[in-house]
Amino acid sequence: MTQRHITIVGAGQSGLQLGIGLLDGGFAVTMVSNRTPEEIRDGKVSSSQCIFHDALEHERSLELDFWPDAPTVDGISFTIPHPETPGEKAIGWASRLDNPAKSIDQRVKFPRFMEAFVQRGGELIFEDAGVEELERYARESDLVIVAAGKGEIAQLFTRDAERSTYDAPQRALALTYVNGMTPREEYSAVSFNLIPGVGEYFAFPALTTTGPCEIMVFEGIPGGPMDCWKGLTPQEHLETSKNILKAFLPWEADRASGVELTDSNGFLQGRFPPTVRHPIATLPSGRQVLGLADVVVLNDPITGQGSNNASKCAASYLKSIKEHGDGVFDGAFMQATFESYWNYAKHVAQWTNALLAPPPPHVLELLGAANQSAEIANRFVNGFNNPPDFQEWFMSPDKAAAYLASVDAARVS
Repeated sequence: MTQRHITIVGAGQSGLQLGIGLLDGGFAVTMVSNRTPEEIRDGKVSSSQCIFHDALEHERSLELDFWPDAPTVDGISFTIPHPETPGEKAIGWASRLDNPAKSIDQRVKFPRFMEAFVQRGGELIFEDAGVEELERYARESDLVIVAAGKGEIAQLFTRDAERSTYDAPQRALALTYVNGMTPREEYSAVSFNLIPGVGEYFAFPALTTTGPCEIMVFEGIPGGPMDCWKGLTPQEHLETSKNILKAFLPWEADRASGVELTDSNGFLQGRFPPTVRHPIATLPSGRQVLGLADVVVLNDPITGQGSNNASKCAASYLKSIKEHGDGVFDGAFMQATFESYWNYAKHVAQWTNALLAPPPPHVLELLGAANQSAEIANRFVNGFNNPPDFQEWFMSPDKAAAYLASVDAARVS
């Protein structure tokens, strides 16, 4: 049987991980990137990319764990400020993850993954791919996968109205990579703060181009006091980050009082609508290409699932492609490959979209109960690694009530 050739457009988390997995599986792989490793390394930050255990395991299975000594994220803390008493917490608890998470700045990770891809026999080419280039790849390849979530080719993948909850951005987003933050005392964690009516803030340790750092993530409700990032200089962005914490989260302001940007490119702001798209794009010639990861399921960062989804989507597609044997990579295969991933990703999308809405009473009850119950806190925290579990106890009032009753019964007995 002749070696099958797959072209992947977009050298990010999903594209690189899938490409390396396909090389290991005996495929010929061409990777198309619109940026060189140097341009990525010297560019702006693009993500906060906290990756939890199950997604990290997909990287480890491909021998891509190049940063064993990078800072770990060992837990998650959750806080809601008191609505009537400034400076006080209405809810505040923390729990450890069963296995640590990690955040490696994509400016560090992607150049190293590109190097591994080439070392293992992949063809890496640099060009801006438009429709004309996609046509060429489709003529020359058995399968073309699009992992680039922006630009002309991303528009080929149309919005799935039935599976998309929102059609407008739900948050004004900002990232601030900093040095000098006071570490948490007990153990490292994602410090997650939910400010009703304003937005969310979380911070956690990471590895960036200059070494260990902390990433501050702001999610402002559009039109609110945390929607204030557009057009700021690097220093203004940093000062705005500190000022928001002083106004709403004094315990976080104390930790961040002496922070400085890691580098002049260590900040980002933007907004986008969470969107599910149809997974197949048909080119003018009639040839079809398959979308991957953020191209087809784009979530708001509020639950930190972007890079996790990318890793899990790559692993799911890799499995589908390998199991397909020498079958034709036609539209039926493409749709089935996506649906297999969607069986997982739909749970992430539902949970993420639920957190973007004002929390309903049963969710506030669960989060409040976690103040007294280590079991509830632990289950919530480890759901970030395995979001489908939230369907069993968090997403509906009936299941939440049943779960709370079972926790209470176990405590009494």
